[in-house]
Amino acid sequence: MSLFRTELRRLTKRRFTRYMTLLGLLVLAAVVVGVFFSNQKLDAAQYARAERQADQQHQEQVRWSEQARVDCERAKAAGTSNDDRYPDDCSQITPPPREEIQAQWFLPSTFDFRKTFDETLIPFAAILALVGFVVGASFIGAEWSTGGMMNLLLWRPKRLTVLLTKLAALLTGMLAVTLPAAVLWFAGFWGVATFRGSTEKMTSGAWQSFVLTGVRGVVLVLVLTTIGFALASLGRHTAMALGGVVAVMVVGQFGLGILLGLANVRWPEAYLLPTYLLAWVYKSVKLQDWDSCSATFNGSCEPETLVITWQQSSVLLSVAVVVILGAALWAMRRRDIT
Repeated sequence: MSLFRTELRRLTKRRFTRYMTLLGLLVLAAVVVGVFFSNQKLDAAQYARAERQADQQHQEQVRWSEQARVDCERAKAAGTSNDDRYPDDCSQITPPPREEIQAQWFLPSTFDFRKTFDETLIPFAAILALVGFVVGASFIGAEWSTGGMMNLLLWRPKRLTVLLTKLAALLTGMLAVTLPAAVLWFAGFWGVATFRGSTEKMTSGAWQSFVLTGVRGVVLVLVLTTIGFALASLGRHTAMALGGVVAVMVVGQFGLGILLGLANVRWPEAYLLPTYLLAWVYKSVKLQDWDSCSATFNGSCEPETLVITWQQSSVLLSVAVVVILGAALWAMRRRDIT
């Protein structure tokens, strides 16, 4: 019997794998349903209602300004206008122009597929990456803790072959879940945009960009699945992977973020892992230093920026996979199986 098919069958038969995968898919479905019911398709009546609300808002601002100007002149005549409530010249109290109060502020939420869909790919990748990490850690961790790994090596004594075959079966299973889920994710939000928003201006370039972003999200799922598997194999227990990620997020991210903030380090986000994960999915993340000034040709002062690209993120993710998986393979080959 093929070792790969055996491991793939073992993966799919585990109740934890089924329940965790089902839970992740239900959360994704809940996100789509929630977005559907929280958006509306705009029509001429809603635009007209928004214009009326904008007019009402402007009229309220006009009445408030007139009353404030009267109070200012009254306080000035009484000699009590020096309490910083009013300007020295009461005529400076004027309402904002009508065009500054935009009707779109009063429109209900609507789902524009072209503008909004890429923002939904982060929760999609994050939820499935969490599922893959936990399932991968449990898959190999349970083998070690129950003694199944030792029994398997009696039948197939090639240690690295066994470990890598288990990883291949795990990644195959995650890919078999992630790809259909991605297709349904696209279809679900296309339906949301059709009935609760807009699908206008969707060009071939926009579709290509969305597909490439989705592919990077799928790769992120597989990378984190591999890391969870390797950490649990390295520690020979599921808790090793879960404890490792808790330590990285709580100590390495929150603690490091607080330390960098107290030390006034420039670009503190550039030292935090979530920045690189976002840059990987969105191709780039632009950080801004609001304590600096970069002069422009028109004489304005703009904050200096630092761009984290997906290429930099790919280097970080590749190094993490090579180091952690390499350590797991080394430990598998060198340590006693007891």
